[in-house]
Amino acid sequence: MENFADVKYVLDGFLLVMSGALVMWMAAGFAMLEAGLTRTKNNVVILSKNILLFAISCIMYYFIGYNLMYGEGSAFIGSGFALSGMSNGDHSLMADFFFQVVFVATAASVISGVVAERMKLWPFLLFVVVLSAVIYPIQGHWTWGGTSLGGVIDGFSDFAGSTIVHSVGGWAALAGVLLLGARKGKYSPDGKVRPIPGSNLPLATLGTFILWMGWFGFNGGSQLALGSKDDIDAIGMVFADTNMAAAAGAITAAIVTQLIYKKADLTMVLNGALSGLVAVTAGPDLGMGVSFIEGVVAGILVVFAVPFWDKLKIDDPVGALSVHLVNGIWGTLAVGIFNPEVTILAQLKGIVVIGAFVFITSFAVWFVLKLTMGIRVSDEEEYDGEDQHECGLEAYPEFSKQSM
Repeated sequence: MENFADVKYVLDGFLLVMSGALVMWMAAGFAMLEAGLTRTKNNVVILSKNILLFAISCIMYYFIGYNLMYGEGSAFIGSGFALSGMSNGDHSLMADFFFQVVFVATAASVISGVVAERMKLWPFLLFVVVLSAVIYPIQGHWTWGGTSLGGVIDGFSDFAGSTIVHSVGGWAALAGVLLLGARKGKYSPDGKVRPIPGSNLPLATLGTFILWMGWFGFNGGSQLALGSKDDIDAIGMVFADTNMAAAAGAITAAIVTQLIYKKADLTMVLNGALSGLVAVTAGPDLGMGVSFIEGVVAGILVVFAVPFWDKLKIDDPVGALSVHLVNGIWGTLAVGIFNPEVTILAQLKGIVVIGAFVFITSFAVWFVLKLTMGIRVSDEEEYDGEDQHECGLEAYPEFSKQSM
């Protein structure tokens, strides 16, 4: 029996570290997707934000966030510092920490695309410090940490984080973009939307495939165990469901854009795949039929959500609000629809409580940053491109006018 326990411990830890490595690779996916869907004059800042937000998330979650999320404490705060007082339990502590920390970075990555092309680098990074150390862990303490906010969100279910990770990033991004404003020239005085094409659709497509691949670790690893036949059967189901939702989201977005615009829009297809992935994340263990439906609805939602934000003059260069916020909500509600053990009311309460907390606290942090150091670059810097002023580098110097 002791040997069996050791084998289970090893297999469970192996699942966490390998899944965590896959999720870490999603950081590259976000970087490529965002660089491809924005203009070349801002690509260096985009790439800098993505690698630095990952580094910051790892450090802050180690020193503060993990203890807040999983330490013993009240519904609002855990205890300890730098993993102090945390024990291995049924899993390797460090394997669990590594798997959890890459989820924090994913939430932060969502924000990067929404505020792209006009937000200053350092205020953004300071916000990530607060998000990864405090905001994300506190709401995580209410859910995966086990307190359920004193019973307020009892019954809430989110297998791998449609709300806890993806919508959290979406709510934080929405709070920031409301204070930041739209890019210059995005909306005409009469309210018309002026498209600002991305610089590199092959790069955006590569980023989408990387994210799709990384999502198998995101959802599959959230089974948290690999030590039995039932566990590997469950992980296989999660992998298959995750893949189905992405496929259904992509093809649905292609069909819907063809019907509406008479052209299949690649950017919508990419976001359709990602929307399916976000939606299925709350319940990737519910079967292929359910994941297919979730992906189809997600593909429809994203096509209509993108122009919806534009009507509100909320400028989202990469469509992250439509993908992560809108479909994070849909995926969480879908669990209440398709899982007989979970109620819609419990899911709604979780969405509202977590969304309100993240939006209000994020808005307060963004507001303080705006007052103290400013969050938006100057008109001149935005016109020239952030790369030149924030980093002093160009993503493609061989093709710039200065080098000709």
